[in-house]
Amino acid sequence: MRDLPDHDRLYAALVARDPAYEGVALVGVTSTGIFCRLTCPARKPLARNCRWFDCAQAAMQAGFRPCLRCRPQGAQADAHPVIARLTAALAQDPDHRWSEGCLTRMGLDPSTVRRLFRQHFGQSFLRMARAARLRQGMGRLNQGGRMIDAQLDSGFDSASGFRRAFAQLFGHPPNRMTSDADLRADWLDTPLGGMIAIADAQALHLLEFVDRKALPAGLRRLSVMTGGRIGLGRTGITDMTEAALQDYFAGRAGRLQVPVRLAGTAFQMRVWQELQAIPAGQTRSYAQLATAIGQPSAVRAVAGANGANRLALVVPCHRVIGADGTLTGYAGGLWRKEKLIALEAGYRDLAGISPDKAR
Repeated sequence: MRDLPDHDRLYAALVARDPAYEGVALVGVTSTGIFCRLTCPARKPLARNCRWFDCAQAAMQAGFRPCLRCRPQGAQADAHPVIARLTAALAQDPDHRWSEGCLTRMGLDPSTVRRLFRQHFGQSFLRMARAARLRQGMGRLNQGGRMIDAQLDSGFDSASGFRRAFAQLFGHPPNRMTSDADLRADWLDTPLGGMIAIADAQALHLLEFVDRKALPAGLRRLSVMTGGRIGLGRTGITDMTEAALQDYFAGRAGRLQVPVRLAGTAFQMRVWQELQAIPAGQTRSYAQLATAIGQPSAVRAVAGANGANRLALVVPCHRVIGADGTLTGYAGGLWRKEKLIALEAGYRDLAGISPDKAR
């Protein structure tokens, strides 16, 4: 087992149902033979009856059974039946025009749904559904379609609503995306949601989840850096990125081998290059990262560089965790970070790296 926080810290997190420990530790209860998430709503066991594990496989190998309430074998968000029901419905019909009335007709309270999705994903379900519809409009514009057709494909009632949603995502309205651009922006689907990829013929410049709050600002900065040369469409590098993402999520390749263009200060570049050196299935703390680049006192600056990364997954900033083993902030959402670390445990096992050496 990899090094975990000490017993007292983990037990305090269990009693507090602290979500920061999701994906970090599980508890096995010796009096029941069941293992749970630390956020499980079940009655808390005595401290002396707790054993701690870093993954579900380790708990099961020790003879514990998974809890049927908190479903510790999956990610935190998957454990909630309302979230599982709505995300499945969205995946099945991304073109559906969701409203609070739709939720009510399903027997769901819109305010509860809003709270749950903001807690787990940092945004409401209706906003997620709107982003999924926007993808259809992007596809129409990529094919040279008219604005009105893109609007209708996206299910927006008005052109102004479509332009506003598009600008919230890209930082520019559709008419500002130049047709003769060197850089091309396209939407890529992944099991963890849509991503925006921006590439030219030589390299990938940006890869971000579409719901990242800082994405529009990042796109505007990139547009300024490149003289506004961003249009809709894709290049051969976009195709390469899409194939690399498919291999990564299918468990075939832990490193996304894509030519990239890193644009930042000399310090940021060192941090990003060190991030790329972390193997899939392993994690580092901010302090370890600072030491690795030869500046052990620059922990805060390293954290800032981590947050400024514009190439999610390719530059794997999700592999950085707290010094005590907890999951710290991730611009793509802690729920994604949890799933990514769980996914990459498979790469660690394939490489024959024992869990206690994975940090």
